[in-house]
Amino acid sequence: MKIWVDADACPKPVKDMLFRVADRTKTSVTLVANQWCWLPSSAFISFIQVEQGPDIADDEIVDRCETGDLVITADIPLAARVVEKGATALDPRGRLYDKNNVKQILAMRDFMDSMRGSGIETGGPDGFGQRERQLFANELDRFIARKT
Repeated sequence: MKIWVDADACPKPVKDMLFRVADRTKTSVTLVANQWCWLPSSAFISFIQVEQGPDIADDEIVDRCETGDLVITADIPLAARVVEKGATALDPRGRLYDKNNVKQILAMRDFMDSMRGSGIETGGPDGFGQRERQLFANELDRFIARKT
């Protein structure tokens, strides 16, 4: 199992957790972004920098991930693509996307997007705080425990 991170929008506290998990569990964690990311020195952590442009980092993650891998992303269309390929996706807020729920979540996302496109204000997500960090950490630990 490998962990892939859609790193451009991933919160720093989540990256820091992933760095600790990589060393503790000896799990490969690869950040993919179109901007340079700082990484701690570790045999288990790597970085792939891709060109600028829409979905280029997403395409790289989809191309490289495999069945059983975990992809960290808040991008629901990316989550749907990796789940279709046999991986699992985890939102930095702790929501797990798998074959049982990703199509419904994607449909709701598309519906809300069309509402926003027609001028209806739908609001945005709550701030990223301690509660979200804990939800993410718990879900990540459960996923890793199932895979080891």
